[in-house]
Amino acid sequence: METPTQFVQWLRSVAPYIHAFRGKTFVVAFPGELVMAGALTVLAQDLSLLVALGIRVVIVHGSRPQVAEQLALRNVEGRFHNGIRITDIAALECAKEAAGELRLDIEAAFSQGLPNTPMSNAAIRIISGNFVTARPLGVIDGVDLELTGVTRKVAAETIHPILATDSVVLLSPLGFSPTGEVFNLTMEDVATSAAVALQADKLIFISETPMMQDAAGLEIRELSSHQAEAVLQAGFLPADAAYYLQHAIKACSSGVDRAHIVPFAMDGSALLELFTHDGVGTMISHENLESLRKANIDDVGGIIKLIEPLEADGTLVKRGRELIEREIDNFSVIEHDGVIFGCAALYPFPSAKMAEMACLTVNPEVQTQGDGERILRHIENRARAAGFTKLFVLTTRTSHWFQKRGFVPATVDALPKDRQHMYNWQRKSQVLIKPL
Repeated sequence: METPTQFVQWLRSVAPYIHAFRGKTFVVAFPGELVMAGALTVLAQDLSLLVALGIRVVIVHGSRPQVAEQLALRNVEGRFHNGIRITDIAALECAKEAAGELRLDIEAAFSQGLPNTPMSNAAIRIISGNFVTARPLGVIDGVDLELTGVTRKVAAETIHPILATDSVVLLSPLGFSPTGEVFNLTMEDVATSAAVALQADKLIFISETPMMQDAAGLEIRELSSHQAEAVLQAGFLPADAAYYLQHAIKACSSGVDRAHIVPFAMDGSALLELFTHDGVGTMISHENLESLRKANIDDVGGIIKLIEPLEADGTLVKRGRELIEREIDNFSVIEHDGVIFGCAALYPFPSAKMAEMACLTVNPEVQTQGDGERILRHIENRARAAGFTKLFVLTTRTSHWFQKRGFVPATVDALPKDRQHMYNWQRKSQVLIKPL
C-alpha cells in the first residue's frame, strides 16, 4: 500500500512533465489489435487524463484485424503485396464497416462517466470528419493496389481550433479524394501525416509489438533518427516493429519533436512512457534525446527546483534566484526530453590555474544511471579547455564519492587565496582536489 509520503513524492516527480506538456499536441495511434485485446477502455481513461492535463490529443485508430474479420464473414480472402492490403471494392466495404464500428466503440469508451472511475466528470467530446484527403497508391511492382491509398493532406487548419476546445479529434484509416472516392489507408501513414501537418510535439504509437530489442537482445530505449536509420538497415527487427520505426523516423525527420513506440501489453504504458524518466517503450527524436550542455537563463527555474531539497537539508549552500541568474554562465545542465535532471557549476580562479566545481546535483530518481559522472566529466572538460590544471570541490557529505573519482583530500591552505577568504568555517566543508 502506497504511503501518503510516497504519493506526494510521486506527484511532485511528474510535475515537471505536466508543466512541459501543457498546451502541446500529441498524436496517439493504436492498432485494431488493441481493441481486440479489450484494452480500449483503459486507453480511453489514460488519454482522457492527458486532455485533463491540458494536452491536445488526436487519435488515429487502425483496423487490420477488424477488416480481416469482415472479409472472413463474407468468405472473401484478403490479398496483400509486400505487406500492403490490395483493396478491391469488397475489401473497401469491409474497411468502411470496420471503421464505423470502431468509431462508435471509441466514442462509447470516451463517454464513460461512472463515479469512482478515472472517467468521472470527464465529459470528453470526440470529433471526427473528412479531415484526411487521400490519393491512390497506384501500381507497385506491376501490382495494382486498387483502392488502397496514401495520405495526401490532413486538414490541420480545421483540427487546431477543435483541439483548442479541449475536444479529442478522431481520425480513421480512410481518406477521401476531391472526386468523392474513398481510399483505404494505413494507420501508421495517417498518424505520421497528421503529426507532421499539425506540427505535433509527439507521435505515439501504442503498438501490438513487444519492446524493441537490438541484435544482442538488449532493449532499445532511445534512438536519434540517424541511429534508428542504422537499426532499420541492419535488418534484425521483426517486420511489424520495423514498419512502426520507419514511420517514426519519417515523422521526426519532418519536424515532429519526438516519436514513441510503446507496447500496449503493459497496463498504463502510455502514461508510463510519458511521465517517467526511462519510459517503457522506444523513443525516437531527430537529435539525441539527452543533452548535456551549458545552462542558459531559461534553465534557472529547473536548476532551482533541482537544488532546493539539498539546500533545505544543508547539503548545499543556499543560492537565491538572483544569484543563479547572475552566475548562469557558470552552470551546466543535463536535460532529458526537456526536463532538467542534473546540474553543476564551474567557478574559475585563473591566477592559481584552478577551478571549483560546485552545486553538483542529480535528481534522486536517476542517481544510479551515471548522470553524476557524466556531469563531472563535462565540468572537467570545461576546466581543461579553459587552461586550468586542478579542479577542487568543497563538500560536507559526499567526500567518498569524489575520492572514488580521483579527488584527493586537502587542507584549506591548498585553495586559491581568494577562495580561502570565502571559506565558511561554520560548515567545515572538506576540501578535495583533482589534477586535470
